[in-house]
Amino acid sequence: MNKLALTAALIGSLVFTPAVFAAPVSKGEVTKVDTRRNRVTVKHGPLDNLEMPAMTMVFEVSDPAMMDRLTVGRAITFTADRVKGKLTIVEIE
Repeated sequence: MNKLALTAALIGSLVFTPAVFAAPVSKGEVTKVDTRRNRVTVKHGPLDNLEMPAMTMVFEVSDPAMMDRLTVGRAITFTADRVKGKLTIVEIE
């Protein structure tokens, strides 16, 4: 295989394998909503990307519009990450 074909194959494998780059998701249950501070408390399973075990903790929410969908007792599937040093929910499915 020549270098051009090999390069094209490598680039193609990166472009067509989005699962490799997919953000890890976690499941949890909302236990408290603080709309004034844009925070939510979630009882969650392990957060593999943050190397955290299952626990209950407070998260910032990256987009204030997400707060409209959060109610105590609601089960959520979410992605959390560190944003500017704070544990933050960056996406809710």
